[in-house]
Amino acid sequence: MKQRTLAGRQVSAIGLGAMPLSMNNDKVYPSFDDAVATVHAALDAGVTLIDTADIYAPDGEEMGHNERIVAEALRTWDGDASGIFVATKGGITLGEDGSKGRDGSEAYLRSAAEKSLDILGVDQIELYQYHRPDRWLVYGDIIAGLKAMQDDGLIRAVGISNASVEEIQIAIDVLGEGNLASVQNEFSPKHPGSIDELRFCEKHGIAFLPWSPLGGTGGGARRVGDRFSAFREVGEDHGVSPQQAVLAWELALGSHVIPIPGARRAASITDSAQAANLELSADEVTRLSESVGIFDD
Repeated sequence: MKQRTLAGRQVSAIGLGAMPLSMNNDKVYPSFDDAVATVHAALDAGVTLIDTADIYAPDGEEMGHNERIVAEALRTWDGDASGIFVATKGGITLGEDGSKGRDGSEAYLRSAAEKSLDILGVDQIELYQYHRPDRWLVYGDIIAGLKAMQDDGLIRAVGISNASVEEIQIAIDVLGEGNLASVQNEFSPKHPGSIDELRFCEKHGIAFLPWSPLGGTGGGARRVGDRFSAFREVGEDHGVSPQQAVLAWELALGSHVIPIPGARRAASITDSAQAANLELSADEVTRLSESVGIFDD
């Protein structure tokens, strides 16, 4: 599979978003063994980037459910797992009653990262992404806490998620130019609103990881070709699925873009992985962009 750069390492141009294996809109989950098999299918297809988070867990389950799936999949895969890049996230809390909150304090993030280290079975987290802003805290202070964790060797690289251009700039100011590894925001034909963040990341050499790049769980990804006919038509022209056309379009928006489509079934990620080999013409990229309201600067 074609490669892209993330935190100074080469990873597959298409990653696996592991969230749907433990958390999705329709609350239908594969068995643990089937979830592991889906991750194996991604690895077999050449995917070398897996995105997870401590909070990804079915209702009533403890945090770390998704990370355990990923860890078991890497442990039992019959290939060489040493080159697989696992990114996780922290900053969302889970109360005893199942309620979710946010905590960006260094003490909480450090504790959360240590738990993720233990579950994933690694000595250092490759990429630790701050999940969602804690509006009770100063954003720069949160990033400073992550930098301290990096300086202590707990995490190798720092990323942020669900961030605005202003928050990305704050992270750059705290970490230093070139030291913010990634920004992970929702981006798809259904949700193209992070195009400003995508373009800002390109200017600063930051990897942009679209989450829900096909439009989300609960049918959004399955129906993307019905809702956005231009992608269905371009896919038909190339003899591929609308989902592959969407992912190829996102890849064409910049060499720093690494979509992380979610999957509950092996067939889904196997199809998505093939998008890395789909080359769209400049006219096709422009057509698809304009069909969702994105125009050149």
